[in-house]
Amino acid sequence: TIMSMLVAFLLFWGLPMGPVTEAATFYETQPSLWAESESLLKPSANVMLTCQARLGTPDFQLFKNGVAQEPVHLDSPAIKHQFLLTGDTQGRYRCRSGLFTGWTQLSKLLELTGPKSLPPPWLSMTPVSWITPGLNTTAVCRGGLRGVTFLLKREGDHEFLEMPEAQEGVEAAFPVHQAGNYSCSYRTHVAGALSEPSATVIIEELAAPPPPVLMHHGESAQVLRPGNKVTLACVAPLSGVHFQLWRGEKELLG
Repeated sequence: TIMSMLVAFLLFWGLPMGPVTEAATFYETQPSLWAESESLLKPSANVMLTCQARLGTPDFQLFKNGVAQEPVHLDSPAIKHQFLLTGDTQGRYRCRSGLFTGWTQLSKLLELTGPKSLPPPWLSMTPVSWITPGLNTTAVCRGGLRGVTFLLKREGDHEFLEMPEAQEGVEAAFPVHQAGNYSCSYRTHVAGALSEPSATVIIEELAAPPPPVLMHHGESAQVLRPGNKVTLACVAPLSGVHFQLWRGEKELLG
């Protein structure tokens, strides 16, 4: 999984002088790709894929099995575009959307396996894959299909934690309060068979959050020479935290 990281940049004009902080800003540009679940249950049906951008753009492009399809250029910017698949629709799909004069990164993978089976979903934890007092961890199950019901299971438990049908999106979020090995599945309707389970994600219980990493030029900060202009980066495993900088027993910034 991709864990969001908050980085505080600490700039020094010689170590004896006070630090100045710079804010680090992150923008999510990865588009989303999904299919309508009803069309996957009919062997002869065409399949509609929707690529949704983060920002309005006239440009969209679909990839099938790693091969780029003909890009689409609309007359005016849109937030999403639909691709109609005909013939042999089985395959692994991604999409991208226009961003300024180039393209965004590719969407997450969407695999179509045909009407006889449903592809497994993806399970990730946010903001981190551990629980600790005072921090809420959420399990996010993403299926790539709209109009399905998601179910989360912890290894050793006899029942699923079921979520209502996801009408507007392709994922569901479950609060996690216990450590364990988790997986998720989905079904297209109440009486439908379950999809294959996702890969297992392990949630650990920690007494306290793990420490941040102090870095210099992309490497762990070791010995720095006094008097030089130095940039340090303090990297935490989650966002929304408060940073402190110490030199020995003295707090320089907090």
